[in-house]
Amino acid sequence: MSELSQMHASPVTSTTHRLTPREISPMMAKVPGWEIHTKKGEMILEKSFKFKDFSQAIVFTDRVAQLANAEDHHPSILTEWGRVTVTWWTHKIKGLSQNDFILAAKTDQLV
Repeated sequence: MSELSQMHASPVTSTTHRLTPREISPMMAKVPGWEIHTKKGEMILEKSFKFKDFSQAIVFTDRVAQLANAEDHHPSILTEWGRVTVTWWTHKIKGLSQNDFILAAKTDQLV
């Protein structure tokens, strides 16, 4: 269990620290399999999870939704047959915060 998965998301304001590429690099080692992409000029953290069928994908999607509500930090979730892609980023700061890495680590534990 990673140290990140033991943490909780913090409330986000417009002054929440947006992580720099230098700060992101060591965080990536703590969330294996996650990738950084840029979407609409904002850095996002994304991973696809594979499942046996659509039913398992839906169960996982629901678990991610419950986690997001509990932590009050919400991702983009794309559910397809046998695959769920989860994308974390901090909308208010238009980039990545520590919350995104905390929730990525917690998402990994749901599989």
